[in-house]
Amino acid sequence: MTDPEFMDRAEILLKAVEACCDRINDSTDADIDNQRTGGMVTLTFPNRSQIIINLQKPLQEVWLAAKSGGYHYKFDSAQWMDTKGQGEFFASLTRDASAQSGLTLEFKP
Repeated sequence: MTDPEFMDRAEILLKAVEACCDRINDSTDADIDNQRTGGMVTLTFPNRSQIIINLQKPLQEVWLAAKSGGYHYKFDSAQWMDTKGQGEFFASLTRDASAQSGLTLEFKP
């Protein structure tokens, strides 16, 4: 994948995360604060825990940091998959956001 292709796909992912936060905030009591600075999105929950999603351009990866740990994702021509076999990005984000918020949340592209 070329660098411009990575950036296009990564931008789609970050916009999807932001749209999911808006949808979740409109339909639940989750109250997720999402702040974007360049290639980084920080999700802050009412209990002040955070999930940080950050682009790693030189590696063409998206990194996710949550209470459960840090994860690296590469695009496999269809979806963003964990580089160590831990699953798909949105499934992991759903799991970690639900655990950290104490609510059942769903992130999907």
